[in-house]
Amino acid sequence: MIFKKITHGIVLLSFLFFLTNCTSSDTENTARIQLKLVDAPGDYMSVNIEIINLQYKSNAEDNEWQNFNPEINYPIQVDLISLTAGNKLLLTDHVLPAGNLHQIRLVLSNNNTLEIEGNVPDQSFTAHLNTPSAQQSGLKLILNQKLEAGLTYSFLLDWDVQQSIIKAGNSGKFNLNPVIKVISETNTGSLKGKLTANVLSDNSKQVPLYNATIALYNISEDLIAQTTSNEKGDYMLYGIPPGDYHLDISHKSYAEHASEGTINITKAKVYDYGLIELSKRTL
Repeated sequence: MIFKKITHGIVLLSFLFFLTNCTSSDTENTARIQLKLVDAPGDYMSVNIEIINLQYKSNAEDNEWQNFNPEINYPIQVDLISLTAGNKLLLTDHVLPAGNLHQIRLVLSNNNTLEIEGNVPDQSFTAHLNTPSAQQSGLKLILNQKLEAGLTYSFLLDWDVQQSIIKAGNSGKFNLNPVIKVISETNTGSLKGKLTANVLSDNSKQVPLYNATIALYNISEDLIAQTTSNEKGDYMLYGIPPGDYHLDISHKSYAEHASEGTINITKAKVYDYGLIELSKRTL
């Protein structure tokens, strides 16, 4: 009986050692990749996109595309307008061999639509987004990221809706020409905040401030990032290189706000600028 217990113990220890070695070996030879979809705010009620595949190439010389493991079953249907002010959609959380990640591509269907306001209050209409065949075959994005074993790399695919939708003259038709920026969350920082506005002259009522412009400048007064607030007054700026900045907030109906001192952005962290209340412009 004692011999059996000892034998079982040796077998169990050997199995645990095997598992530990396998896990250690995997970590030493692989890197983890996360791709998250976000959107720069656009002046639309909804922009519904259908993704049917997400792929990668490790090197420029590769002839075949490899498939990422999707977090959501294909097709992935998403309203881009919902992905603002910190909301993200995790597209993949995938383990790759250490080495290089050259390129990724989103493969879209032609089942993409746009909802915009009509000429009558509280009325909207939906239009088909014409998606060129080149985009359906794959929207290619260059990364050229060296993958070190044991590390996790998180990338934001920042889809700029406002620049991606083109109205075809007076035809009433809309074309989809995706404009996407790839941002490394590992090497850059973010800034978020919330805006409210005083809608009464005595400042007794505050409401979320929609469509204010938030602009971030470096110490040389170069514009680094810009966005607008959503219906809840929330905003978020992504992909900011570490350093010192100042913030300007403006709206056609309200007094401007400028940050006092400098805002220090650090890698892989979100700077919370907090709540700012804007007052009515004085005539």
